[in-house]
Amino acid sequence: MNFRLLPTMLLGATLLALPGCNQKEIAALQQQNSDLTKSRDQLALEKNALASAKARNEDELRNSILNKNQQVSQLNQNLGDAETDIKNKNADLQNKNARIADLQNALAQKDAATKALRQRVSDALLGFNAQDLQVSVKNGKVYVSLSEQLLFKSGSTKVDPKGQDALRKLATALKDNKDVNVLVEGHTDNVPIKGTTASGAKDNWDLSVMRATEITRLLTTAGMDPAQVTPSGRSMYMPVVANDSPANKALNRRTDIILTPKLDELFSILGQN
Repeated sequence: MNFRLLPTMLLGATLLALPGCNQKEIAALQQQNSDLTKSRDQLALEKNALASAKARNEDELRNSILNKNQQVSQLNQNLGDAETDIKNKNADLQNKNARIADLQNALAQKDAATKALRQRVSDALLGFNAQDLQVSVKNGKVYVSLSEQLLFKSGSTKVDPKGQDALRKLATALKDNKDVNVLVEGHTDNVPIKGTTASGAKDNWDLSVMRATEITRLLTTAGMDPAQVTPSGRSMYMPVVANDSPANKALNRRTDIILTPKLDELFSILGQN
C-alpha cells in the first residue's frame, strides 16, 4: 500500500462523507492538499540538500583541522630546530668570545713585554750618542739601530772598541731573556766596493753579511744564547732614506738589531679550531 497517497485518500473519503459540502468547497480543499503536498516535498528536498551541505562542510572542516594540525606540528618542529641551532650558535659565539679575550690578553701581554724590553735596552745604552744609537718600537718589535760610525771604520768588518762596549751592554741586558729572538741586519749605502776589502768583502752583500756575523759573534761571546741570534745582510736594498747625499748615505750605513718577543702563545691561540 502507498502510504504517501493515504492523506489524499482519507481526504477524499472524508469529503464524500460530508453531506453538506458542495463541489466547489471540495475542489478548494483538494487544491490546498495539493499545495501542502508540494510544500512538503520541497521542504524534504531542501532538508536533504542542507544535510548534504552539512556533511560536506563537516568533511571540509575536518580536513582543514587536520591540515592546520599538520602545519602546527611542522611549525613546532621548525621552532625546535631553530632553538637548537640558536643554542649551538650561542655556544660557538661564547667559545669565539673566549678565544678573542685570550688573544687580546696575549696581545696586551706582548705589548707590555715589548715596552719593557725597549725600556731595558734604552736604560742599558743610555750613555751613547743619539745620532749613533737609536732604540725604537716598530710593528711590535724593538729596533736597536747602530750607525757605521759607532761600529766600523769604512769598509771594515772589525767592530771598534766603543761599538764593542755598546754590544756587550746590549748582550748583558738580553742574555737572561730567552723569550726574545734577535735578528742582526747589516745595511750599506749604494756606493759599490772597489776591488776587495781587507776583510775579503767583494761587494756590499759581502760587507753587510760579514758585519752582521761579526756583531752576532760579539753578542754571543758576551753571553747571549747563539740559538737566539741570527745574522743577515741586506746590502743597499733597504735604505731608511734615499742615497742622494753624503749625510743620507751615512744614515743608510747601519746595523739594525731587531728584537722580537716570541709569539708562541699567540700562535697557539690562533691555531685553535
